[in-house]
Amino acid sequence: MKTILLLMLSTLFGIFADKKEIKMKPDGELNAQGTLYDFKLKSLIGNDEIDFSQYKGKKVVLLNVASKCGFTPQYADWQAFHEKYGDKVVVLGFPANNFGGQEPGSDEEIATFCQKNYGVTFQLFDKIDVVGTDQHPLYKWLSTKELNGWNDTAPSWNFCKYVVDEEGKLTHFFASKITPKDPEFQKAVGL
Repeated sequence: MKTILLLMLSTLFGIFADKKEIKMKPDGELNAQGTLYDFKLKSLIGNDEIDFSQYKGKKVVLLNVASKCGFTPQYADWQAFHEKYGDKVVVLGFPANNFGGQEPGSDEEIATFCQKNYGVTFQLFDKIDVVGTDQHPLYKWLSTKELNGWNDTAPSWNFCKYVVDEEGKLTHFFASKITPKDPEFQKAVGL
């Protein structure tokens, strides 16, 4: 009972704490160190190493995801988006247990949950840390101004989104409450 209550409170905290924050790259050329294409990560199933350079020429949306969060139903939204626009915009999901212990499962449990409950077919990766002292280098690049050229916002909860352009440069950050149907998000990905 205590565990359920703590889970409910952490979910409510996440829903109320996360604003509809949107940040976008300022105009002009920025001094970024590298691009999205410099990264390789292991897939959630099969442990295949995915080289992000394969996404050259497409916009990419990166989501930090969790299975036991108030925002978890967004899996359905992102799957529908992937099915409709996957030829133009790549959706990548990164399970993380950084907020309220809302992604405690193994890679296999996460994959089963996503497939069974939401039919997820967009690319998911091994569970990583998206914030904190063990923050994965990809998320360090996404949330460090000196690395990406402009943004210093790390995920504030599960289901934060980063948009990267066709050249591998970070262009937008969207907080958890933003969904693929949000007009600002659609504008960011060119829909």
